[in-house]
Amino acid sequence: MYSFDYKRPSSLDEATQMLRNSDDGHVLAGGHTLLPTLKQRLASASDLVDLAGIEELKGISSADGVVTIGAMTTHSEVAASSEVQNAIPALADLAGGIGDPQVRNKGTIGGSISNNDPAADYPAALVGLNATVNTTSRSISADNFFTGMFETALGDGEIVTSVSFPVPHSAAYCKFPNPASRYAIVGVFVARGSDGVRVAVTGAGASVFRAREIEAVLNQGFSASSVADIQVSDEGLNEDIHASAEYRAHLITVMTKRAVDKANG
Repeated sequence: MYSFDYKRPSSLDEATQMLRNSDDGHVLAGGHTLLPTLKQRLASASDLVDLAGIEELKGISSADGVVTIGAMTTHSEVAASSEVQNAIPALADLAGGIGDPQVRNKGTIGGSISNNDPAADYPAALVGLNATVNTTSRSISADNFFTGMFETALGDGEIVTSVSFPVPHSAAYCKFPNPASRYAIVGVFVARGSDGVRVAVTGAGASVFRAREIEAVLNQGFSASSVADIQVSDEGLNEDIHASAEYRAHLITVMTKRAVDKANG
């Protein structure tokens, strides 16, 4: 690990100022990806700005059909939240299936989406629910937030403050997990809202994406049988030691069917 200055601000303004004054500052929001990367000297930072002490970035609230989750709220807190369980049970279910207890008690929603691992669970929830990412300078729709593998629309020094989720009519998330890491080999989040059906896929490609062909079919009839015969193309899908592109394409249909059945109760 290369040397760096560790800083722990107590307010968002202080954190923003620290990043602005650093040569190459990095935000620490949970550290499950950043710290191992630093330890292996695959990355370096002049300053590490730890957001754990900023209370305004934590907490969950619900109003006017929208659930808002602070960026430093942990996965376990989302999973256990009665507000999330009552309004968007699929989101609580997703959070409860991330990693292991150690990961869920330390990892945060803001850190997860800012890192944008191609196999992470939260990006599917954001895109599936048509969420809005709120930052220190603007609000970004989930469709525009995730731009590529480990890449987002965040600018230099821009910090995620919260995520706002519209409450859907029904939703569900199903994934085929890697048995060791619990990352999604393929995960599918299905949601029915006022604007129709959205289907978001994680784990299969370089970044989360919408399965628009499947959305069109489900908007005609929201049942697992509607998508049973869909053949998803494997073009551009991930291929590694865990699964071929062809197998991932097959899993998209399988996980969608399961998610639709789950959303229908």
